[in-house]
Amino acid sequence: MFKAVLFDLDGTLLDIDMNIFLKHYFETMTTMAAQSGFANHRQLAGQVFKSTGVMISDRNPATTNQDIFMSDFYASWPYPRHQFEPFFDHFYREGFPRLSYLCRPIKGVPELIHFLTDKGMKLAVATNAVFPLTALEQRLTWAGLDPSLFELITSFEVMHFCKPHLEYYLEICEKLQVKPRDCMMIGNDVGEDMVAQKLGMKTCLIEDYVIDAGNADLEPAWRGKMSEFMSYASDLFR
Repeated sequence: MFKAVLFDLDGTLLDIDMNIFLKHYFETMTTMAAQSGFANHRQLAGQVFKSTGVMISDRNPATTNQDIFMSDFYASWPYPRHQFEPFFDHFYREGFPRLSYLCRPIKGVPELIHFLTDKGMKLAVATNAVFPLTALEQRLTWAGLDPSLFELITSFEVMHFCKPHLEYYLEICEKLQVKPRDCMMIGNDVGEDMVAQKLGMKTCLIEDYVIDAGNADLEPAWRGKMSEFMSYASDLFR
């Protein structure tokens, strides 16, 4: 029997089009940087995107994703960390919440999380670890979920790897103190989420907002709509 259930966030627990969301995310960040008096605000989105790519590629177990991102970002950004970092705090406190209108809860998801909690499952938000915790907690609340119900939320402050690296999933298991074979991974991205099956995790593909870049060798153990998964889970965890 399973001991832990891992959920991707965007497109799995939360109804969101990430292409649209990220467009508004960077527009809001850039506008706020200009309003804060940073002359290089037009280059901000490109630098964040570039440093995020460096963070995703890095596989050094000694450095957190946050450390990798910040090291690369401030190596090229013309403002020192002590001067610019308060802006990031300001953005996530004031600007990020304005993006909630781009997201919607998915019917039945809060009930599913409570059902699994009642069954004694360890729950993790296994979203790609490229955002700070506040951005993930805010999106969880937009999904109608209480972040405290999850034993682990894979923010960039606590994780040392990103998807689709297998080390990312092994680190989750280490933090939850479970073995991969005792975990179920639920997500909507074939390449980033279903790769967990290579470690022995049972994988379930949520097809409502499926992302498939053609990873034909990653066939999930179960696939279907979120509404169908809820019925499947009620039988599996009975």
